[in-house]
Amino acid sequence: MYSLSEENYLKAIFHLEQKYREGVSTNALSEEMETKASSVTDMLRKLSDKKLVIYKKYQGVKLSKQGKETAIEVIRKHRLWEVFLVEKLNFNWDEVHEVAEQLEHIKSEKLIRELDRFLDFPTRDPHGDPIPDAEGNFSVSNKVLLAELKKGEKGLCVGVKDSSAAFLRYLDKNGIALGKEIKVIEKEAFDQSMLISLQDHELRISNAISGNLYIKTP
Repeated sequence: MYSLSEENYLKAIFHLEQKYREGVSTNALSEEMETKASSVTDMLRKLSDKKLVIYKKYQGVKLSKQGKETAIEVIRKHRLWEVFLVEKLNFNWDEVHEVAEQLEHIKSEKLIRELDRFLDFPTRDPHGDPIPDAEGNFSVSNKVLLAELKKGEKGLCVGVKDSSAAFLRYLDKNGIALGKEIKVIEKEAFDQSMLISLQDHELRISNAISGNLYIKTP
């Protein structure tokens, strides 16, 4: 059994490891957790003592096998709860993250197993992120950021890089949703802004928007 704080740290390290392959720095983790570097160092010592991370001062931190398994289990619970909240309780996709942050720490393995079965074993959460299965395996999806597409190229929106409530509300307001086809009509060389087609209307978006939308191309 690990504390809520310990599980949150393991999850944060897991996500940061996708960016920092050689090891996650204390500063990067401090920024991610929005806390002081000294507090991060204290927690890393605790996690190291429990064999959940491999930590050497000034060399960054990596998850151990046990730490990675624990992080993936927390992520699995979080994303399953998001599916439940959207599909069964009619939450909007911009409302579920904070609630799922609380539900992800429930310890009952039977509850999560039955939740997965009840939802018919989903592989994606409402934001398009993969849900690991009971063995910790993630489904693989060939996707690129919309910002990488060129004029005339198109594909289906399959996920978001930024899952903040403000960004999701922006997408709702402008009719951008998972499963919608997006085509690049124009792309400005100056600032990489785009004019895109969304099946039923056209929309001009900034590079900040296109850099946070995942697209699956034909």
